Amino acid sequence: MSCAAHYRTAPLLLSIVVVIGFAPSALCADPQAVDLITKPYDLDTGMTSRSISFENPTGAPGQGGKAASRLGVGRKGRPARAIKPGETVQLCDIEGPGAIRHIWMTTRPNAKSLRSLVIRAWWEGQEHPSIECPLGDLFGMAHGRPVPYQSAVHSLGPKAGMNLWLPMPFDKRAKFTITNEGKERASLFYQIDYMLQRPFPEKTGRLHVCFRRENPTTLKQDFELLPQRTQQGRFIGSLMGIRSEKPHWWGEGEMKVYLDGDKQFPTICGTGSEDYVGLSWGMQQVQFLYNGCALNQKNANGHTFVTMYRWHLPDPIAWKKDARITIQQIAWHHGLKETQDDWSCATFWYEPVPSEPLPPMPDVEARTKNLMAPAEKK
Repeated sequence: MSCAAHYRTAPLLLSIVVVIGFAPSALCADPQAVDLITKPYDLDTGMTSRSISFENPTGAPGQGGKAASRLGVGRKGRPARAIKPGETVQLCDIEGPGAIRHIWMTTRPNAKSLRSLVIRAWWEGQEHPSIECPLGDLFGMAHGRPVPYQSAVHSLGPKAGMNLWLPMPFDKRAKFTITNEGKERASLFYQIDYMLQRPFPEKTGRLHVCFRRENPTTLKQDFELLPQRTQQGRFIGSLMGIRSEKPHWWGEGEMKVYLDGDKQFPTICGTGSEDYVGLSWGMQQVQFLYNGCALNQKNANGHTFVTMYRWHLPDPIAWKKDARITIQQIAWHHGLKETQDDWSCATFWYEPVPSEPLPPMPDVEARTKNLMAPAEKK
């Protein structure tokens, strides 16, 4: 039973989470990246800086800003481009070894567009993508709603200025595309910042991201955050979106981690949904480095919309052979009860490539149904 339920049945308890140690950002997963932050005076990093945008689509030395505007060559000639419905645009195709250190993107903050635009990424020439996720969810917002906040993984501006800070190592090749699966044109600005550097150790993981949505979830069946993976890996965390139509507290479900052969019962078991993201006694709209809730609002119909996140950077969840992670669908309404709500997640983890294909992503109609309209307020 989570804190919210205990509040009704037991004396008030103090909920405290203590983190031992400190990591300056999501880059703590990469010792080289930590040095970049903690040793800014080090000039001998063995790395070479590169950046790709529409102004320099290859990232090649001395090839940026060649396009012309009415002001002349090199005077803001191609900062963005429109992506037509059904069109796929290549964002980068980089030869390694190297590591993407930061990605910034923006488009019009339209909820359907943010769920219709899909980012895909391939590592080392693998045929199927290791990243497949709607633009908005990949960059820290569920429900297509940009809410300004900062975490160890994302920083997001109020008008969809989107930043992703997880390091993305590769040895031979990194390829990213964006596809407009919606019905309207979308303008995109972007910049991919990366470093060319020495090769990584053999068992270095590659970033994987998948998007899932169940609208509604299946009664008495736990929502799957991380699909079954069958090789060594490390779970970074999830950005979760919940829409509840019911007048109850939806968040009694426990997060469960099935590790290295677990079948019926997990090795790691949480105590409630808000407890899993480091909060307590219901959901509060607060944002911290590794945990928090970026959105907690109701619309005119009384539907609750929540965006919450949890990043396992100082407290790793790692496995040797296989893993699967779920969260229960349990509510509190005059006692515990099984429930069905609308859940989505963008889940991040590292594992080597070649890797198994990601689970099928919901189609654009399923992804964009029941999003929160911009006019809706707290």
